[in-house]
Amino acid sequence: MHRDIAGALARLASLAIICTTFAIQPAAAQTMASTCPSEAGPRATQILRCHDGLIIVAEDGARFTLQGHDGSATSVDLQSKALLLDAPKQPGKNRFRVNTPQAIAAVRGTKWAVDVQEARTSVLVLQGRVAVRRPRGGNQVVLGPGEGVDVDPGNEPLAVKRWGQARVDALLARLGQ
Repeated sequence: MHRDIAGALARLASLAIICTTFAIQPAAAQTMASTCPSEAGPRATQILRCHDGLIIVAEDGARFTLQGHDGSATSVDLQSKALLLDAPKQPGKNRFRVNTPQAIAAVRGTKWAVDVQEARTSVLVLQGRVAVRRPRGGNQVVLGPGEGVDVDPGNEPLAVKRWGQARVDALLARLGQ
């Protein structure tokens, strides 16, 4: 009996370690885990490599939920820390989305990073284009390479800015890049 309890506790502990990095909706867990298997990356990052070419690099301790439909990853709900995403253009596919408390970033065929802090979401585009807006609507901006936007809970128009190299390097370093 003690072995059964010890085995169950060991399985729960390993599951807890996995769940602190990311979560997948229970109904889609098996499908998404096989669609986007994960591996350890540099600097304690987690890398998910999806069968449709999508690559997600999660900062150590990032909290996010991967969403999918018909065996494909369709979006990520990011609650904290940063993700680096590389979403190749897929013919006939919808845009991949990252949903955060402050912003929605939708894209097709690009590489970008999304960083969620306490009351702000920052989006940086490395390649391609990303459309960013607040969840409750308002103006939308489209970012190109080297451009970023900081989205807070307010109602001010979103302002696209070219990020300084130091800020880009600091974010990418957190993502093992």
